[in-house]
Amino acid sequence: MNLTKVNQTDHCLQFSCPERFVSPCYVFLCVCAAATVLLTVCGNLLIIISVCHFKQLHTATNMLILSLAVSDFMVGLFVMPFHLSRLTESCWIFGSNICVFFVLISFFVTSVSIYNVALIAVDRYFAISNPFLYIEKVSVSNTCIVIMSMWIFLMSYNSALLYFNGTSTGLIMCPEQCLIVLNEMWSLVDLVFTFVIPCSAIIIFYAMVFVIAKKHATAIRDISVQGKDSKNMADSMKSERKAAKVLSILVAVFLACLFPYFVYATISNAVETQSFHNLVILLYLNSTINPMLYALFYPWFRRCVNILFTLQIFQKDSALINVQS
Repeated sequence: MNLTKVNQTDHCLQFSCPERFVSPCYVFLCVCAAATVLLTVCGNLLIIISVCHFKQLHTATNMLILSLAVSDFMVGLFVMPFHLSRLTESCWIFGSNICVFFVLISFFVTSVSIYNVALIAVDRYFAISNPFLYIEKVSVSNTCIVIMSMWIFLMSYNSALLYFNGTSTGLIMCPEQCLIVLNEMWSLVDLVFTFVIPCSAIIIFYAMVFVIAKKHATAIRDISVQGKDSKNMADSMKSERKAAKVLSILVAVFLACLFPYFVYATISNAVETQSFHNLVILLYLNSTINPMLYALFYPWFRRCVNILFTLQIFQKDSALINVQS
């Protein structure tokens, strides 16, 4: 989802690229854009290398985190440069073929990111609600099959969305513009499928996670009062509170980046406004923020980064290093 998706069938907005002056403001915007792209690509690449390399991190949940990092990496590599360049140049300068690629890949990776977060919510719910069944049924291989199926399905869906939207590509190529027009039916379908369904799942399943965690904390507190393994129970309760806090922060940041764009896109047809551009940037910046949150809240990620930066990863059997202790 990006600023090229509009819910109208009007003719192209006619404008031409303004003359570009290499002013200090222009240079500053270019530097900020380059820094954002670099931070997004490198941050998510660190997560990808960490989960792929260290065998201790080969768990079902981490495969979902890996999938999210790959989609965020693709946002930084294939989507952000074109969108940020569009803002600094005030128009589209890459031609029609790149426009088709940009629209398809931006639709695709954004929907993959949203559904990755939804799958993580489902995974956390089943892990905490029925841990024994979760350990028995949810394996790394099964999770990878689900992830691959999701990627293939979303690629097929977004390709069909563009192909069957009234024209062969769904694109309207205007001078210095790259726009796609969604008719009302496809716009409603896409809103429900890409926003309503996954976001509802995220909110519902994480709400159930917090309810279960609260019940567990109450049970642990009762046992602690009785004096049975009070220290271990207190540590466990503290761990659950920390996990719930991390989950709430991750989900809150994700929804804060997601909701403004979809709300604005739903109620307004104005796509060439600064407000809309800012909301699109906020949507994409979630891919930049995610690695920072992992570094802030997950000790294993900080240990992996330290090993990578100190080149210990090139040592023999580095894949067996304990990064979760």
